[in-house]
Amino acid sequence: MSAASCPQFHPRQLDRRRRSPQNYEMALFARSVADERAALLTFLAQQRDALRASVLGLTDEQARATPTVSSLSLGGLVKHCARGERRWVIAGIAGEQLPGLWPPDDWAADFRLEPEETLAAVLSYYAETAERTEQVVTGITDLGEPTALDKEHSVRWVLLTLIKEIARHAGHADILREALDGQRAGALDRAYDAAQALLAGGLAEE
Repeated sequence: MSAASCPQFHPRQLDRRRRSPQNYEMALFARSVADERAALLTFLAQQRDALRASVLGLTDEQARATPTVSSLSLGGLVKHCARGERRWVIAGIAGEQLPGLWPPDDWAADFRLEPEETLAAVLSYYAETAERTEQVVTGITDLGEPTALDKEHSVRWVLLTLIKEIARHAGHADILREALDGQRAGALDRAYDAAQALLAGGLAEE
């Protein structure tokens, strides 16, 4: 499966930490890192990629489907993780106002891909969220400093919690995708990484 064959695949989803095609050889492992900040951002990016891989090639209708006894959908999980990351990082760490998002007006809406929403738009929103996270975290001098919203928890604690939460939902997504159409995580990860490698190669040539 190529990037061109997936209409929802967008160049903004290419993590800047993984632009070299050599970085796509082992989908299950994060790249080597030099320090704690790089480690936190890299493992966070890896969990986002796992979630993106779970929706590779899906239509909006498939992304809204609830193929198990749970009410969860794949599109809803991506939407929830994007909105949750904004709450943790932009509102929590940076202390910026997010009207309607924090505090949430409708918590259940996080988990629904509404009829007027598209998977492509949610993925683009997730990519924008990832960029904002990197900007905020890069600007933090000390990862041990308290967050703007909660002085009892550090920036480090928030990032570790965020990684845990996205990893948990990526596991949910693996089950939902296999129940939906039989596609399993390993093959989807390889297809997603191959698509990113192609995109990285194309960007490198520009």
